[in-house]
Amino acid sequence: MEEVDVIVVGAGNAALAAAVSAKENGAKNVVVLEKAPREMRGGNTHWSGAVLRFAFDDPREIAPLVPEAEKEYENFYEGISPYTKDDYHGDLMRVTSGRTDPVLSKVLVNNSKDTVFWMNQVGKVKMEPAVTLSAVKKDNVMVWARGLVIRAEHEGVGLSRSWFATAERMGIDIRYGSAATELIVDDKGKVCGVKVRDDDGIHTLKAKAVVLGCGGFEANVQMRTQHIGPLVGAAKVRGTPHNQGDGLRMAMAIGAMPWGQWSGCHATPISADWGEFAPRELTDRSNRLSYPYAVMINRKGKRFVDEGEDGALFTYAKFGRAILAEPGAKAYQIFDSKVVHLLEPRYQTSEPIKADTLEALIEQLDIDDKAQALKTLQEFNAHANEADGRYDPSKKDGLSTKGLALEKTNWAVKIDKAPFYAYSATGGITFTFGGLKTTENAEVVGTDWRPIPGLFVCGEMVGGLFYDNYPAGTGLVSGATFGRIAGRNAAAMAVA
Repeated sequence: MEEVDVIVVGAGNAALAAAVSAKENGAKNVVVLEKAPREMRGGNTHWSGAVLRFAFDDPREIAPLVPEAEKEYENFYEGISPYTKDDYHGDLMRVTSGRTDPVLSKVLVNNSKDTVFWMNQVGKVKMEPAVTLSAVKKDNVMVWARGLVIRAEHEGVGLSRSWFATAERMGIDIRYGSAATELIVDDKGKVCGVKVRDDDGIHTLKAKAVVLGCGGFEANVQMRTQHIGPLVGAAKVRGTPHNQGDGLRMAMAIGAMPWGQWSGCHATPISADWGEFAPRELTDRSNRLSYPYAVMINRKGKRFVDEGEDGALFTYAKFGRAILAEPGAKAYQIFDSKVVHLLEPRYQTSEPIKADTLEALIEQLDIDDKAQALKTLQEFNAHANEADGRYDPSKKDGLSTKGLALEKTNWAVKIDKAPFYAYSATGGITFTFGGLKTTENAEVVGTDWRPIPGLFVCGEMVGGLFYDNYPAGTGLVSGATFGRIAGRNAAAMAVA
């Protein structure tokens, strides 16, 4: 029977961070089990925009990550605000209504900057400014969303390739088409291996420690329907079809404690024109996140969210789910020619519906009550503002409608300049919030409230960080942070 030091289940950002960390910290034989074939490897990381939210006190602290930025972008640091640990934790508390795990969220925030630098220096992940995702040009200065300046070069595709290249260079054994089906526990209650199903059948692989980093259950229709509800059960998936909840089921089968919001998920607005799974070749370019500059209506012709509640990077995870609750799980984002230049480049992967009047635009939409849709837009315009210089897409500008039952609280200018544009949107589920009870050392906690010896966890499987909503860029940093911790502690157990 084959035995190794550390087994890592999964091959996305979190799992490969764990594998690299384990190897870095002295584990000699590290095996990564990737259920997917090589051409589908990497989990959800491939679909990500790879933006990395981390704390820093002085914008120039990020310079080693992007040493050429000042040459490429005029006044680069002028548009970057400090993003302290208190800022970061405050954002987590705000978007989760105070429900983020108090211990794990502090671990994430306090380690966030060090983790990103470790990804760059040890993981050899090249970085670049996230210009197309989180910057708005104002008075010849790029103004950046706070905490969201850096992403992996070539986004999720580049991040995934970098991790695989580093893992292979370090001699980590990556086994494709290898599905972990069961955790092996010895007589002392310690996890000592996994059962694996591959092309040769089912066999046992023993190890001194196991790290689970194989994602949530977002691609599993049965589990989505059971835990989140039938509307989300029918959602399109923005990510890998291989995240079926295997790791969660295996862990709970040996007594791991479910933790966090099992009824919650990250479900970003994506194009409603895609199939059941967003195309792999388009990675994250199915996203439709410029709705703060739009009016968003459902198939009954009514608005259903405050599009200007906050910047999209603080609302997109919950607004995607909000669309799923609307008739037909579909909405339209309506823009006029004053703001269409603000649309992020990802909108270019769809052809908009276009017309010279609102009436002609609505006539082309898949809407049941077209008269109500026109009335909604006319009422919005009657209560909205003129674009008279107060409109500021670089920050919440307080430019609110006055007198609507559902106000748009920022960026509320009239939709009155032809031509007009409409893009379809639905909720694309990215990852689930329900996971396992986890210690600050990335140990899995059992239902007896004691850590399960030999079992560590990272990535989407860590329960309790996110509730109802999610601040962009946190998932990848969380995955790498807890992956690094899990790998380090798994290695310590292996070499003890």
